[in-house]
Amino acid sequence: MAYQQPPYHNMDPNVQDCHGSQGAPASSSTQQAGGFTRPFALYEALPYTPFTSIVPFDPSILPTPSIGAASPAPSLINLLNTQDFDGLNQEFHNSAPSKRVQQTLSQVQHLIERANITEFKFKTGPKPPTSGSSSAVAPIASLASTLSPFSKMVYEQTSIPFRYPTPDTPGITPATGQQPKVERTTPIPIKQESPVPPPKVEHRAERQTPTNAPKNRQAHSQNRARFEIVLPTRAELERAQAVLQASSSQGIAPSEPPVSTRPPASQPPPQFAPIQPGPPQPAPQQPTLSAPPELAPPVAPKRPSEEVAAPPAPALVVGPTKSTSQPPSNSQRPAVAIAIELPHAPTFNKSQYMAIPDEPDEPVNLSERKRKQEDLDEELYGESLGFQQRSNAALHELKVFLQQVFEAENHAVHNHTSNEWILLTADGESTLSAVCQTKAQTLLAKVMQLNCFHKVPLQDLLRLLRFCENALKQADSLEIKVEESWVAADVDSWLQQLPALEAALKAARTVLRMMCGGREDKQLYSEDTIDQSLNLFKMVMDGIVIPVAELRSSDNTAELFKLLSSQKKRIAALFNDSQKLFSQMSVLLAKIDTSDTVTNTLEFTASQLIFLETAHAERESVLDIQRFDGFRLVAMDMLSQIFHLNPAQRQGIFDEILTSLEKLPLGKRARTFKLVDGNSIQPVSALIMRLVQTSAGQVDETKTHGGKAIRSDGDEKEDELAGAVTAGKQLSFVIRDEDHGAIQHSTAIQELTALATPLMDTAKRNASYVINFIVNRALTSTKSGDTPYRNLLDLFVEDFTTCMDNPDWPAAELLLRLLNFMMVKLVEGDKTSVTAKNMALELMGTMGAAISKLRSHVRKTANALDARDADELGLFLSDLAASALELRSRPETMVAWVGPYRATLEWLESRFTEDPHLASAISFIISDWGTKVCAGYDSCEDDDRERDQEFGRLAYRLRQMIQDRRWLSNEYSFKKVSPNQARLSYSIILLRSQLCESFGTILNILLGSMASDQPTVRSKSLKSINQVLETDPSILDGDSVVVQLILRCSNDSSTQVRDSALGLIGKCISMRPELETKMIGTVVDRFIDAGPGVRKRAMKLAKDIYLRNKSKAIRSAIANGLLHRVQDPEESVRDLARQVIEEIWFMPFQEGENSALSQISLSDHVALMVQTVKQGNITNVLDKVLQALLAPDSKSAAASLEVCRKLVASMFELVDNPESGDSSVPSGRDALTVLQIFAKADPSLFTFEQLRLLKPHIDSMNSSEDLIVSWAVVVIYKLVLPQVSSVHNEFLTDVRNKLLPAVPKVTRVLLDDIVACLWIISERLDNSDNLARLVCSSLVAMSQMRVNNPNKPLDGMPRKQFERYSLIVGMIGKHCNLDSHFELFKSKLGPKMTGSSISKLMVDIVVPFASPIQPLDVRKAALDSVGLVCQSSPRNYVAANVYTTFQQVFDEQNPVLESMILRSFKEFLFTEEKRSEQAPETAVGDGKGKKKRELTVIGGTTYDDVASATTHRFLKEIIRIATATQDEHAFLAVEVLASINRQGLVHPKETGVTFITLETSSNPRISELAFLEHKSLHGKHETVVEREYVKAIQSAFAYQRDIVKDPRGATVNPFTPKLHLMMEVLKISKSKNRQKFLEKICSQVDFDVSKLELTGEEIPPHVQYARFIIENMAFFEYMTVGELQSTVYMMEKLVTSTGSTIAQIIESEVFQVRMDAVDGPAPEPESTLAPAPTLGEQPIEQPVVPVQPAQPALPDIDIQRLRQLTAGSMILLALWEVRTYLRRLYNMGTNRREQKAKIQGKDLSRPPTKVQGVAGDKVWEELGTIMTGLISRERMMQTCKAFVELMNVDKEFLVQDEDEDEDMMDAGTPPSGGEEDDYDEPGPGAGPGRGRKRKASATGPNGSPAPKRRGRPPRSSSKGPQGPPKKRGRPRKNPLPDASQQHDDMEADWI
Repeated sequence: MAYQQPPYHNMDPNVQDCHGSQGAPASSSTQQAGGFTRPFALYEALPYTPFTSIVPFDPSILPTPSIGAASPAPSLINLLNTQDFDGLNQEFHNSAPSKRVQQTLSQVQHLIERANITEFKFKTGPKPPTSGSSSAVAPIASLASTLSPFSKMVYEQTSIPFRYPTPDTPGITPATGQQPKVERTTPIPIKQESPVPPPKVEHRAERQTPTNAPKNRQAHSQNRARFEIVLPTRAELERAQAVLQASSSQGIAPSEPPVSTRPPASQPPPQFAPIQPGPPQPAPQQPTLSAPPELAPPVAPKRPSEEVAAPPAPALVVGPTKSTSQPPSNSQRPAVAIAIELPHAPTFNKSQYMAIPDEPDEPVNLSERKRKQEDLDEELYGESLGFQQRSNAALHELKVFLQQVFEAENHAVHNHTSNEWILLTADGESTLSAVCQTKAQTLLAKVMQLNCFHKVPLQDLLRLLRFCENALKQADSLEIKVEESWVAADVDSWLQQLPALEAALKAARTVLRMMCGGREDKQLYSEDTIDQSLNLFKMVMDGIVIPVAELRSSDNTAELFKLLSSQKKRIAALFNDSQKLFSQMSVLLAKIDTSDTVTNTLEFTASQLIFLETAHAERESVLDIQRFDGFRLVAMDMLSQIFHLNPAQRQGIFDEILTSLEKLPLGKRARTFKLVDGNSIQPVSALIMRLVQTSAGQVDETKTHGGKAIRSDGDEKEDELAGAVTAGKQLSFVIRDEDHGAIQHSTAIQELTALATPLMDTAKRNASYVINFIVNRALTSTKSGDTPYRNLLDLFVEDFTTCMDNPDWPAAELLLRLLNFMMVKLVEGDKTSVTAKNMALELMGTMGAAISKLRSHVRKTANALDARDADELGLFLSDLAASALELRSRPETMVAWVGPYRATLEWLESRFTEDPHLASAISFIISDWGTKVCAGYDSCEDDDRERDQEFGRLAYRLRQMIQDRRWLSNEYSFKKVSPNQARLSYSIILLRSQLCESFGTILNILLGSMASDQPTVRSKSLKSINQVLETDPSILDGDSVVVQLILRCSNDSSTQVRDSALGLIGKCISMRPELETKMIGTVVDRFIDAGPGVRKRAMKLAKDIYLRNKSKAIRSAIANGLLHRVQDPEESVRDLARQVIEEIWFMPFQEGENSALSQISLSDHVALMVQTVKQGNITNVLDKVLQALLAPDSKSAAASLEVCRKLVASMFELVDNPESGDSSVPSGRDALTVLQIFAKADPSLFTFEQLRLLKPHIDSMNSSEDLIVSWAVVVIYKLVLPQVSSVHNEFLTDVRNKLLPAVPKVTRVLLDDIVACLWIISERLDNSDNLARLVCSSLVAMSQMRVNNPNKPLDGMPRKQFERYSLIVGMIGKHCNLDSHFELFKSKLGPKMTGSSISKLMVDIVVPFASPIQPLDVRKAALDSVGLVCQSSPRNYVAANVYTTFQQVFDEQNPVLESMILRSFKEFLFTEEKRSEQAPETAVGDGKGKKKRELTVIGGTTYDDVASATTHRFLKEIIRIATATQDEHAFLAVEVLASINRQGLVHPKETGVTFITLETSSNPRISELAFLEHKSLHGKHETVVEREYVKAIQSAFAYQRDIVKDPRGATVNPFTPKLHLMMEVLKISKSKNRQKFLEKICSQVDFDVSKLELTGEEIPPHVQYARFIIENMAFFEYMTVGELQSTVYMMEKLVTSTGSTIAQIIESEVFQVRMDAVDGPAPEPESTLAPAPTLGEQPIEQPVVPVQPAQPALPDIDIQRLRQLTAGSMILLALWEVRTYLRRLYNMGTNRREQKAKIQGKDLSRPPTKVQGVAGDKVWEELGTIMTGLISRERMMQTCKAFVELMNVDKEFLVQDEDEDEDMMDAGTPPSGGEEDDYDEPGPGAGPGRGRKRKASATGPNGSPAPKRRGRPPRSSSKGPQGPPKKRGRPRKNPLPDASQQHDDMEADWI
């Protein structure tokens, strides 16, 4: 504390300070000891300061310390009001310290922080004399004993570190709250390795625990202390013992042991210290002041109980303690012992802690009330003198100017000539020139700004007014309207009038400016002059501005456009004057009260300008488009002004704006309104927000038109509206000032509620009206429709979200809040259409993304605000933002006087002079603040007097601010708010708004919609979630449910949903890369998705993951999936798969680097390739990929070749790797497998040296150690050796010698490659003797077997020998041409040698063993051998003994033997395909000098005749095998058929039916191959194949029924027609052909009831066939509207034609209904009971009918006849059910009459649009129910009855009451039940439905259909013969009165 300066000669410390403190006197003992009991006074400290050099020294040089700053300041007493200080002290006596006291305390603590004050360094004081006395220091009184309560509180709760520096310890500062201690020198060193913070020692008893954050951190660090035991060395112990002995010998009492004191915080504390033996001595209880170390006397030790609770550091105790009352003796002084003293457990003192609030207290130093006296002084003495001088100068300048003008007028009138000042009109009237008008306006504006316009003489202003009126009169006679028919002369004439027009415009501005000056002279306010100005402006608008804006360079106006474009400058000047006049009129409305005519005219003109259509491009406009944007801005200001001043006209203004929205442009040119932050929005969006904001402001009654407005009786609502915004002037208030409001806080809140609530209600009502209008229009339009409201809604939402966090547009949040409320209702509504739900989800996604973006922005801004704006307001907002983000900020803090609302308002007020449009935003925020204050006051249930008083003060202030917008700036000042702080303040307000608090609801709705039962809703929700993720990826963190839902949607049944889910997965991975591992499996699974688009998206996404992720497992899985897609049926998918494989496997290594890093990368890639090939069956696929890459026509063939060579070389490094348990290290076996693929792709990749390295691996072939490795080497040799030069004879010979011994031992597959390799070597060496001898010996042996066992089966050892011999013969016959060794064979076989070729010899010897007498194994081996030989010598296929043997096998239908023949056919045909493909390339490459291709046969190859003959001979057998099963045997036959089809060996119709049949197979391999071949056939021979489609459908049904065992027409989950691949092929046909096919397939359902075959089956064959067709048609994907319409029409035609006959037969034969009974008089009581509900229909409540006698039972009908009729009814019921489903699914309506005429021709080619929500499961179940109609007689009767009602009762037109029957029209169609939105009514086969009507046309007298009556049907009351027959029973009333209207709308919208 500071002391007042005493006289130098009288240093009396007992001087009272300004806080009531008094220095304590120092005792004499203390002075003698040199101790200080208080800080030095000024003159005491002066000798030690640098000020001693100042002579003379005056104490005034040093200012008196004061609260507030460290700089020189006035006296403390003058600065600090004693009354306030006394009030603080008084609060301590009355109650506990209040919030005000705590705030004051924090301010004081902040001001006296060490960093905020100057630190003086004093010289060292004199050292006190040392004394050997052992007496204790006398107790010293505490300094805090005489302080006032508040000063004592500051003293106790403030810790300011200080020290007395010494030369020995400079700069050491004790820790906060810790006194310096005396540290005695000890011989034991202090360890400094692990410092332990010292315990906190309180130097005054009254001191409390500090409450600031540093104390908490210090306590935390103390609690973290570690125990460390440091044992001294022996030398250290000896030195310590010597010191103890020396001190004892010097007479130091044992009661005064060295005190182990704690060092300052900057040094580690002592870990051990010597303690003298003896018990502890009680110490004085009084606290002692700290003294410099040199001056501190010895201090007696304390008892352990008196130590501070903080744990002491472990100490080394030397010996036990000893009593201080006895001197130590030698016997009592034992040797030094080591003891470990552990610290005591810390005790918890609750008083040392305090609770930290969840949110900070509001700052108190930001807002201050302005001092009126200072303001007055500043005005009088500061700037008033300069202001007066400037105003006088401006007034004098205006007077001089006017005097000059008047003199110029006199001169002009006198001389009858114009001059530069005055212009004379044709009538001789005087007007001002343009230059003079401009100067006059400038001077008038200046005097008005300086508030001296009232001093201008009235006569001068009236004379100036007369000049202007003359100019206005002159303009009335001008003809200025621009006409499209003008020519050059007309334009010149028009240009000559522009000067007069410009003068008139400026004159009008001058007149209006004078009227806005605020003078009370009525002579200046002439209504005629206002009308003239208005008429002039209107004339310019209608005659020039609008025509020029709408003028285009079209044919008829091109000349005028060119003429006006050449005068751009003059026209632009005219536009500028017009715009300024319009702006001046807006000011006029705000200043004076005008007539309704003026207001209405300006309102109409403003609306017209806002929606003025301008050109799309600059070249199409006469002037720059920005010129018209300026008009729009002024028009917006005008309309806002009218809206504000005329509450009664607000509804009309909104209506005018909303109904004109269709005129708005769309796209980029729509957003021309620039915001402060640089963004752009639509001008109409800004206008709507401004109008809504204006609604929340109060209207000044003195400037409204209330007295003049003429309202009708129906305008009560407008009167109420007008009264709401002016209610503040009509209310009387009780609260007079802030103190009064604090006392009567409830009344203050009530008054604020009465004022603010109506204003906000008005704003909400207007905003709701706008939102409802736009949303309702958007619900009835589409983005691609004629009306733009759906697109406009998106634009508005984007604009509102753009402005949401902008304080200038607070209405954006209100509009979005109301929109979000509507969207939530739409999503949660049960009857909401799917289109509406999709729209709602899309908009909610946009709003959710905006909220998420806001939250993210607040989070980042709050964290960065500390560094950027680290002042009191910034820290407060930062903490409050954190609370608001967690939704735990208190209402009173949110609406605090210095809270976020105040900061936002101050920011807007500071910019108001620059942008007057902010007035509406300020009014809106004030009103919103007021309503939040009222709501916050009402929400507080507990009683808090201080809080309620603050609410009362706040309510009074806000009431004043609402009534006077300038009240806040006039009464209060506020710290300057930075833009970042303002943005954050408003964002905090938004966070606690209803919109942002609903973020969780929005997110839950979006997530819930991902599980909707409607695919488009699920897809739309995924896209909306994507928008939210882009702004806040944190929702993906942790175990996020969002991720789970996205993964679930990736397996959705809808292709669209799966595609959207994949896109979202890609977004999630890009935002959170750690999700890759979790989601990669789902991405790879989508490689086999049913949708091609999904497959391609998945591959693209996987490519990005592959390049980013280094995991071998993930990369291998991706590559494996991609390689399988190379064989995709979709060409675009195949191409993409090959491209991606090239980009991820080959392109990264095309750069040619040879660095170590690149070699490591290459090795890793090779290991990955080996791993991928090992795990997946991709050998054949990778081969094709490599061949495509290395093909000559590939763009990257050369680069890819080099990469492949690098890969092969790298793989050879792995060849010798053994098998290991580590999957990441590839083995040699796996590497050889991959090398086989590369060898097959391009043998030139291998070098001879590499082949030499492989030779040792074939040594194991004879030992069978590792045949896989040997096999791989043989395959590589087979592929690569043809390129090896014959110079390597030794190598080739070695290889042959190693392979030959393995021929008799290896398996069939390996033998095939070995023989091929041996033949290649033999060709290179030109020596095949070994092979010839081997074959010859085998043939001799088989011949001997035949001789030894004639006509007997082989058994035992001969059978095994034959199997091996036949295999060797077959393999050598397949690969080798041994005709050159004919003599050898002839010599060995002798007379058995037949034929001229060795192959024929082989066949002739082996074929006899295929006879049926031989065992199966022998026949199998013989057929295999013959087939192998025939592959290389196809002419043997046509040998009689061969094909007869084959035919015999096919006749036996033995699958095992058939497979041997089919495999031979397959290999032969595949070889022929390759040969035919290579032949054209060879012909082209040979050029003209080579022999041309032989054209003697179809294919141009040698064996095409053989292939054709063999195919024709066995085609039926092959087809039989392919369609008999779905196993591998069948697939082999399909492969043979596919090859036959590709070579064109048979007629297309012979295989087309088979392929269409096989397309429906459940084996995907069979169906996929059949689809490809069918597609190829259709593309080449469409006309021929189409003729076979009906036969193919019948075959497909039989295949499904007999082979697949599923006769139904579709598969479920999802519903897919079995003929969908057939329809996919038909997509390449014309729409007309598809339509013809659909009609033909529909006609297959038709039948003759008398010829229906009835078998013992549950469902007759034709019924099953009809169901197969009907279910296919139900789920077909129709390409065009025309096809769909034709199909539905065909169904209806079939039902009405065939059904009428069956219905008549049923009525006559089953129910005995006759025409005479129908036409006769009806009985009085209705005898026909209501039909019972059937087929799952709920019972219908029927009216009560009189009980009749029992009717005779119906005669029994023959059961077979009943089954026939029931079967026919089932077919037609099912067909009608599908017809109804299709009409509902595609929104076709329910009435088929004139359907074709209603749809235009261009619409027939459009794709039909499905109605979402119509699922196929219900029609599927209904069809299943219908097919149970034959299970019993009762069920058959019900089915027949249902069909008769279908034909006779029309559900589509519901029967109403009798008095409404005249409005009913006959539909003439069977019922559909399509009037409901949901497909939940019983089907046609479900018995009686809802209201019925008897058809007018039933059946004729002869059983034929009666002729239909044309024209309007008779009324129900008609009695003629053409009236409708009476209905059975009494129908139900119409449950849906709007059904008749719905179906008409549906017919118009179904496309």
